[in-house]
Amino acid sequence: MTGETLDNAARIVQLALTPVFLLSGIAALLNVFASRLGRVADQADALADQPDEVTRHARLRLLRWRSIALDWAVVLAALAGTLTCGAVLVLFLGEVRGSSAAMVLFLLFGGAIVLTMGALVAFVLEMLLAARGVRRVVDSSAAR
Repeated sequence: MTGETLDNAARIVQLALTPVFLLSGIAALLNVFASRLGRVADQADALADQPDEVTRHARLRLLRWRSIALDWAVVLAALAGTLTCGAVLVLFLGEVRGSSAAMVLFLLFGGAIVLTMGALVAFVLEMLLAARGVRRVVDSSAAR
């Protein structure tokens, strides 16, 4: 291995760190999404024993919308992670093959960023739905 080859390899590894940091962030987001989805499922199970049919139906409908928003967040984040891994792979393969894969690399990494933004938007939607549910419970408790 010549000094120039080693320098090129070190440069590629350094460039690959940015997508790897994004991948770590996406993994953390997926963990949060999975935890929140578990909470939604627990709340739906708890509502199964509630005697008030009207209240139960309204809360289950809200939980359904929350789970849909979280489903989208999970799918978008997982796709973003896949594109990020693809960007790292293209980065390494482009260097090994000696070809310029800049356009593919930009498309994969840019797509990962866009999908991550979409996952965050879906997560914000779920958070707003959760806050709406909390306000409904507080309002109904205050009315009693």
